[in-house]
Amino acid sequence: MSAMIPFSLVSPSTGHPLKPDAPHALRDAETGERWPVIDGIPYLRIGREALVERVLAHLDAGEADEALCALLADQDDWWNGPPADPADLMALIRDRKTASLREAVHRLGWGRVGDYFLHRWSDPTYLAGLALLEAHWNDPICVFEFACGIGHYLRELARRGCKVSGADVVFAKLWVARHWVVGEKAQFVCFDAGSEHWPIPGAPVDLVVCNDAFYFLDDKARVLEALRQMAGDEGWLALSHIHNRDCPGFSAGKAVAVEDIAELFPDALVYDDGELTRALEETRAPIPHEVADLRDCEAFSLVAGPGMRPAPRSVVDGLTLPKAGTSLSLNPLYVPEGNDYAIHFPSERYEAEYGPRVTYPLRSPGPERMTFGGGIDAPETSRVRTREFVDLPERW
Repeated sequence: MSAMIPFSLVSPSTGHPLKPDAPHALRDAETGERWPVIDGIPYLRIGREALVERVLAHLDAGEADEALCALLADQDDWWNGPPADPADLMALIRDRKTASLREAVHRLGWGRVGDYFLHRWSDPTYLAGLALLEAHWNDPICVFEFACGIGHYLRELARRGCKVSGADVVFAKLWVARHWVVGEKAQFVCFDAGSEHWPIPGAPVDLVVCNDAFYFLDDKARVLEALRQMAGDEGWLALSHIHNRDCPGFSAGKAVAVEDIAELFPDALVYDDGELTRALEETRAPIPHEVADLRDCEAFSLVAGPGMRPAPRSVVDGLTLPKAGTSLSLNPLYVPEGNDYAIHFPSERYEAEYGPRVTYPLRSPGPERMTFGGGIDAPETSRVRTREFVDLPERW
């Protein structure tokens, strides 16, 4: 199994090195334990022994679609929706070369999580993470994103020339990232943060990213230590949208307080997550704060580690604007209404969570598509910056 970043995988249960065992599996050479690999994505989840055995049996028998269907139905422990319909999953597997991202999300049965993924390109918390990266950008070569979902950030980073890799606990999200969002060159690994052994120990990367996920973790200090080891002596960490326990929000998870941030990240520059979104919209440098002053913010964002920029720069271009010549779509949240277009949120929950902080106008004259001329002074740049127009995947 080839990789652009030299990962050496170990078993999450034993810590022993894993070696290729046929095209569709990895093997612990000391114990013989095997783990499935589909579309180049190792599945290393603990506590799923029966599922692993069933998937390997399908793969060994040449039943690749049946094996994939079993993994696509697997969810994280926070999931409280109905299970995916196996017939829908098999239809998606059959049509994966032609289906749209919207069709994929629907057939996977992701519900409101699917709404979140489909519209994340203009979600204010996603923009906060982009602004954080741009404000401290130092041209990293290799990037790892923990809890990467379907790869929104990895797509942007890969198109800036970075070698990208990502991990998530849900195999289906990585599979969608592979086929609809990021592409074939990214390296993905599916594993649990609570594994006894971190499956990618000491992987050398310049930047570690984690957005809207750190607060879910049980043993945050242990996972953070693993992420710091990945960044090494010269890399840096960018963690955004960490929910504040003293400001209840909409998401599940185990939020943190300012005291936790101060203890876990004594070397960090810390931001109010909303400040980062405003900085992008207003084309200025975001302003970090003393942690104690952020007790009332909804979520924290921060950079840490020896490789971070010592001070933020203005958020004017880079990751937050597409390259010149990019074909853009009118934000799909707009629908025709009268002589122009109006925002229609996918659900009341989505509107309540994001509506007060969105950067795009509630009405737009269109058009439905435009080509970005490039540059911070182009006439259409402000409409792109606010995500009135978005750069969607080809098969959105």
